[in-house]
Amino acid sequence: MEMNKILVTGGAGFIGSQVVDLLLEKGHEVVVVDNLSTGKKENVSGKAKFYERDITVDIGDIFETEKPRIVIHAAAQVMLRESLESPVHDAKTNILGTINVLEACRKNGVGKIIYTSTGGARVGEPEYLPVDESHPLNPCSPYGISKHTAEHYVWMYNQLYGLDYLIFCFGNVYGPRDDPDCKRVIPLFISQMLGGESPIIFGDGNQTRDFIYAADLAEFIVSCIDKNPKHKLFHLANGEKICVNEIFEMLKKLSGFEGDARHVDSIKGEVRDIVLDTTLAKNELGWEPKRSFEQGLKKTWEWFIGLREFC
Repeated sequence: MEMNKILVTGGAGFIGSQVVDLLLEKGHEVVVVDNLSTGKKENVSGKAKFYERDITVDIGDIFETEKPRIVIHAAAQVMLRESLESPVHDAKTNILGTINVLEACRKNGVGKIIYTSTGGARVGEPEYLPVDESHPLNPCSPYGISKHTAEHYVWMYNQLYGLDYLIFCFGNVYGPRDDPDCKRVIPLFISQMLGGESPIIFGDGNQTRDFIYAADLAEFIVSCIDKNPKHKLFHLANGEKICVNEIFEMLKKLSGFEGDARHVDSIKGEVRDIVLDTTLAKNELGWEPKRSFEQGLKKTWEWFIGLREFC
């Protein structure tokens, strides 16, 4: 693998920082851009050059100084529920922020961008399962709309300016370094259980998601930086439906928590069921997640326990 200078937006986040660590292990020179709104400075290796900057403002000077060959664009507003409350902020970050990144790429000779998107929210309520890359897209939340809209800009910069790209559409990501404040179900449940609180389940809890362990994604992204497949957009997930009630029961066994969950009204804009077809990524890029959901959940629980003991 050729050694490169790679700029990672959102590189202090729980996915982006793991990508950064792996890139450094491979010998690449890494630049991180993150505004620390959800990312944490302590996640960033001291071997990476760090800029505390927001992608919604001009970041061209960073590109001019650093001259990266490849950009991994992971910075985003990722909370669906927050997008319902503040769609303008969501669009500003996910659409205008992405345009800023793309413009910086265009003006400074970046060769390739890897854009991280969502596999479920961009689809809306599925017409069939599992959802493949050809499924009609009818996102029913501002988050799904903004992430999908940015994909069009990535494609356009390829068509107009020759910027090579890959788009990876994730299932529901979980793992170490995740933040309960981002309100993803697994870290939120773990945080509530550790605090002796009853986890809150929206709706009946039988809604299903397709979960993927963050380290599997990070390892795969790093392995793809020099690949040039026929297709450019891929689903990445475990391809397995798991319902929220199952997650609660698994975590009860891991934790010894003896309480019950609290059920509240479901949230409009969230799909009922989603599972992704990852055949394309398997065939063209060799996608094969290494950890089962049970293994990943155990590792995530142990990380939160270790963090709690450290604090």
